[in-house]
Amino acid sequence: MSRIPPVFVSHGSPMLAVEPGVAGPMLSRLAAGLPRPEAILVVSAHWEAAGPVVSRASRPRTIHDFRGFPRVLYELAYDAPGAPVLAAQAQTLLEGAGFEPAPPADRGLDHGAWIPLRYMFPDADVPVTQLSIAPARGAAWHLELGRALQPLTRQGVLVLGSGGLTHNLGEFRGQPADAPAPAWVGEFADWVAARLAAGEAETLVAYRSRAPQALRNHPTEEHFLPLLVALGAAGSGGTGRRVPGGVAHGVLAMDAFVMAPVLAGAAAPSLA
Repeated sequence: MSRIPPVFVSHGSPMLAVEPGVAGPMLSRLAAGLPRPEAILVVSAHWEAAGPVVSRASRPRTIHDFRGFPRVLYELAYDAPGAPVLAAQAQTLLEGAGFEPAPPADRGLDHGAWIPLRYMFPDADVPVTQLSIAPARGAAWHLELGRALQPLTRQGVLVLGSGGLTHNLGEFRGQPADAPAPAWVGEFADWVAARLAAGEAETLVAYRSRAPQALRNHPTEEHFLPLLVALGAAGSGGTGRRVPGGVAHGVLAMDAFVMAPVLAGAAAPSLA
């Protein structure tokens, strides 16, 4: 069974589902370069809870958790099978690590999950489930949450964090899709990429006080926390390799990161 490196993706606007831009083809290539997973655990910015909750849904519905977008988006579906066995495994790992997860829920896939998955696994034939984030618990907690999930990566599971490398909805509104990126977006994105490449997990945990323009790029934390979960799932000392995805609407950096476990024999995807 292949070891699967954890991955973080920026899912951007829901319009990504019908406007691939640079990020859509990148996500397809990224997935093609990974070992095929047995199942997928998505940690999305769009499922928030007080603590960790996993979904045990055997046939998760497609959740259209957005408003005011073109009708075509509400007609899209991602009919992948659920992964209740994986959900139970994740529940056990979290309990063993002292996280006290809530009872599993029967929840579908929000757009932070199904939109990138439509590009990554378009046949919808890989079982998938979700794990919530808990923004009130902070950055360090999410890094440790990911570390508790590391054993799954050795069992053919893709731990997929889905959020945004940058995410400021106030600056996003009214921007055309091809708007140029201001310097404050690039400065932050490059800082994060450099810290990931160097494996500086603790510096990333402190990003709000240490990264340039952190609060402007992330007025709230929920879209950054899945990155820390994915990094944590690579294990202590793990690193992240940037996969460029361009910038959408000027302020949404769409890069992905493939996390590299320290353990020998970790799968190294080819993105050529």
